[in-house]
Amino acid sequence: MTRSFDVLVVGAGPAGIAAAVCAADEGREVAIVDENPHPGGQIWRIGRENTEHGKVVGDAEVWMRRLDRTSVQSFLGWHIFDAPAPKVLRAAWGPEVAELHFKSLIIATGARERLLPFPGWTLPNVLGAGGLQALVKAGLPIRGKRVVVAGTGPLLIAVAVYLRQKGADVVALCEQASTSNLLKFGIGLLGQPTKLADAVRFGWQSRGIPLRTSCWPTAALGRDKLERVALNDNGRAVEIEADYLACGFHLVPNCQLVSLVGCVLDGSYVRVDEFQQTTVADVFSAGETTGVGGVEAALVEGQIAGLTAAGARQKAASLLKERNATRRFTRLLDRTYALNPDLRRLPASDTIVCRCEDVSMKAVQGNASWREAKLQSRVGMGACQGRICGAACEFLFGWGMESVRPPIQPVPVGSLIGTRAENF
Repeated sequence: MTRSFDVLVVGAGPAGIAAAVCAADEGREVAIVDENPHPGGQIWRIGRENTEHGKVVGDAEVWMRRLDRTSVQSFLGWHIFDAPAPKVLRAAWGPEVAELHFKSLIIATGARERLLPFPGWTLPNVLGAGGLQALVKAGLPIRGKRVVVAGTGPLLIAVAVYLRQKGADVVALCEQASTSNLLKFGIGLLGQPTKLADAVRFGWQSRGIPLRTSCWPTAALGRDKLERVALNDNGRAVEIEADYLACGFHLVPNCQLVSLVGCVLDGSYVRVDEFQQTTVADVFSAGETTGVGGVEAALVEGQIAGLTAAGARQKAASLLKERNATRRFTRLLDRTYALNPDLRRLPASDTIVCRCEDVSMKAVQGNASWREAKLQSRVGMGACQGRICGAACEFLFGWGMESVRPPIQPVPVGSLIGTRAENF
């Protein structure tokens, strides 16, 4: 199947939805692609697990209704896995393949949790913080279970509050940032009323949950599944009995596609100008690929990208002041939750770093680059294509992802038939 569009949006989270709606409202032929069966992304996880009486609330409801009223064509459940030629992406839905041609591309692929390896992190019941929350939303029984929530970032407190609301006994909320950093974060919110209100609300809802700052897990202990969590608590070694460990060290952007189409990155984020234009002509990016800043930042960046891609640059310019204000919050998050260098000492020599290929820390150490480590150990060559271990190795060793090759998502072998061999 071959289809052509004026504007193609990849990612149906807040940024992608806003971009698609704005471009369609300008009369452009627009399509939106997302690997999930429902729009909303990770922030607006749409489906039975995140609705109240079948109704989406807040900004999500407003933008979903706007999307429904447009002529945007949706490819939900489709996986973008290749960029075989300029202004062409290839997507798969099971065995079906579509070539999607576009005049302008907007990449709004969001972010994922950063997981760091430590002894025992592969034990059953040790999960990502957002991962455990998603499982509970999908029906995992958590009532009465002892849970340690650990790592860094504002997601932790939201997960802890949600789990307790579902009946979990949250025995510790361990934040690797220092108390002084968190206080500075609070002061930094004084000029941002919406964010300050969110912080106060979560602070109130989390009352009674034991908060430990400058604290992180050093090991997950147990015979067949998690039984105890070992912590470095301000330099003191302590252990806590637990049934689940929900662990996440802030977020890292999903930049595989932007790299595949040749966009330049600044560190972990894609480089964009004030109108969300990347270094590749007619390719834009919005949301957490340009900086982790939450829903407000994603929405305004998506609108700017969608309007600019549709040729409505003047309308986009009217949003630049609002977008610049959201970027202050992004910088505040990055400063507050910067990872403590001591976390690089967490893995032991036999700690698994790449879970897909069972590659240990010992096998990865001593290599000069990500590419060399892959050649010597197969790190990053499993089903997740380095999404977990790549982010970990970037922090542990300072390695960047030197190249991205298709398929950037796992797809059936049949989907690769007809793809140019030189791409692989």
